[in-house]
Amino acid sequence: MSHPPRPGGPLSALWEDTAVSDPAVRRLNTDTYTSANTNVTADPNVTADPNVTADTNVTADTNVTADTNVTADPNVTANPNRTQLKKKIPNSSPSVDMWNRRNTVLLSVLLALSASAFVEELDDSFMETRGADDIWLIKFYAPWCLFCKQLDPVWHQIGSELRSLGSPVNVGKSDATASTGLAKEFKVRGYPAILMLKKDVKYNYSGPRTKDGILDFANRVGGPLVRSLSSLQLFQHAMNRHDVMFVYVGATSQLKGNYTSAAEELIVHTFFFSSSRDVLPKVVSLPTLPAVVVFKDGTYFTFDEELDGDLKSWINRERFPNYLRIDSYTLYAMGESGKLVVLALVEEKTPCEESVRYKGLVEKVSADYRDFYSRNFYFGFMEGSDYINGLVMGEVVVPSFIVVNLSSDGYFLPPVAVKTERHLLDFLNGVLDGSIQFQGGNSVYQRARRFVYDIKVTLTPVFSQTPLLGCFLVGFPIAIVAVFFYFCCRNRPTMSDDDDDDDDHTKRSNKKSD
Repeated sequence: MSHPPRPGGPLSALWEDTAVSDPAVRRLNTDTYTSANTNVTADPNVTADPNVTADTNVTADTNVTADTNVTADPNVTANPNRTQLKKKIPNSSPSVDMWNRRNTVLLSVLLALSASAFVEELDDSFMETRGADDIWLIKFYAPWCLFCKQLDPVWHQIGSELRSLGSPVNVGKSDATASTGLAKEFKVRGYPAILMLKKDVKYNYSGPRTKDGILDFANRVGGPLVRSLSSLQLFQHAMNRHDVMFVYVGATSQLKGNYTSAAEELIVHTFFFSSSRDVLPKVVSLPTLPAVVVFKDGTYFTFDEELDGDLKSWINRERFPNYLRIDSYTLYAMGESGKLVVLALVEEKTPCEESVRYKGLVEKVSADYRDFYSRNFYFGFMEGSDYINGLVMGEVVVPSFIVVNLSSDGYFLPPVAVKTERHLLDFLNGVLDGSIQFQGGNSVYQRARRFVYDIKVTLTPVFSQTPLLGCFLVGFPIAIVAVFFYFCCRNRPTMSDDDDDDDDHTKRSNKKSD
């Protein structure tokens, strides 16, 4: 998760006050409007023409300010009809309103056309016509896919923004139902599918379908695999932008080769950096060089091959903060880390006092017992329980605790109510030593149960809102299956038919023998 640069340090000039301080310049700015000429006096011999009426389409010029040096003439009396005339002046004429509406519509059309100009439609010839060094961000869609249609305006915004920033990433989209060859080349399985092609390497995006999430993915994968930090200012800037940051420190070595190899596969998830020892803050102590360091949760940890095993597996395990707000996309990605996830399930909008206590309890345990649990658990909270309901195939009470194992679609529930920190620690220890029962899983039986549950969850609101449509959706497939079995049974030979065939065969055999 990336954050915008914070004010301060080398970037503080961006927030400097640019207001004009010269009083002469300010005075000049205030004199840009024209005031009334005080030397012009009314001609007493000129009388108003009663046949001349005021033009109601003329509005006052808001840029003309009154001159404070002009005093009222005591011989001039106010016109009693002036206030009535003011009320008759409309705010805007119909022709002006129509003109504004036309301009608005025209501007919207031009913006849509300019945005669509930055997204190219790709077909099966794309792999043959593209440049060898081109970088492409591609959305595969189907015309009937509702989620694809919802993503379409966001996709055009992404294409426009990447082009305006001068990014080397080209943005395209392809109808997977029409360009089946290209969809097969990228192994598209669902819609919308978002992939990036860079030097014949295909990267799949599995994060949230938001503008910020996709742009972060495009900038991360489209740039260098390993970004160099050449100064302390650049290091501090990167620290302010990233919650988790991996840094290789040292000269060229076998460890750096392994680090680059890990970056080729895991760049879709996180950024990778490199630096020399003098770039890091003095408080960072490294026992040996070269080294790989992860900065997160306000501290840092060094990779130890003897304790942590394979470097790529270690990076995959440590690429999330120890405690964070978790949504369905993040939880799914955490399944690849191999760690269990301790969740406090809370309300979506206004958490109750019990939910706030649950969140605080999980956060405290994650911080106080990090050295003990960090190798096995991630900690966090999730707003709502829809995703977890699908996992457990039932209704989960909110607020509550649950430990999830996404690598096997399993979960653990506390045997007793968790009221104190001691209760939560006993629950986690029971998960580790196997005394807490593991539930769920991805066996054939569990998959069949989950399939039936998904159908039930999908059809229940349909039956409640439109019963006739629900009956059709259920009855039509059953009718098709029934007709199929009917014709199969009808065409299958019966026992009597078999006996008749045997008799005919016997008679023909006897005639031949005679």
